[in-house]
Amino acid sequence: MAHKVDVHVGKRIRQRRWLTGMTQQRLAELVGIKFQQIQKYETGANRVSASRLWDIADALDVQVSFFFEGLEVDAPEDSETMDAVPVDLMGDKEAMDLVRSYYAIPENQRRRLFELARVLSDVA
Repeated sequence: MAHKVDVHVGKRIRQRRWLTGMTQQRLAELVGIKFQQIQKYETGANRVSASRLWDIADALDVQVSFFFEGLEVDAPEDSETMDAVPVDLMGDKEAMDLVRSYYAIPENQRRRLFELARVLSDVA
């Protein structure tokens, strides 16, 4: 059974790769490994070594710490807010499509859309 940290890191690799529009094949080429290894990392089946994680972070243009963000999900949160948010938000394809689309919008329009979303969520 995969360790929860390995699974989390794998999900974050997949999330960042997907958000940048990069294929597993391309990431593997940049890191110097086979795409099957990327698949195993993303599922948490294989643990990513520190040096390999460093290379993946470089290829995906993020800090290594990015892969560990959100790991402390065991702490109790505001239950009212958390009920409306999927447990694995970054694993939710619809949410990730929304994030990708959001960042494709020009910044000035994106800010206005963000404010609209805040107003709508307060009303609901």
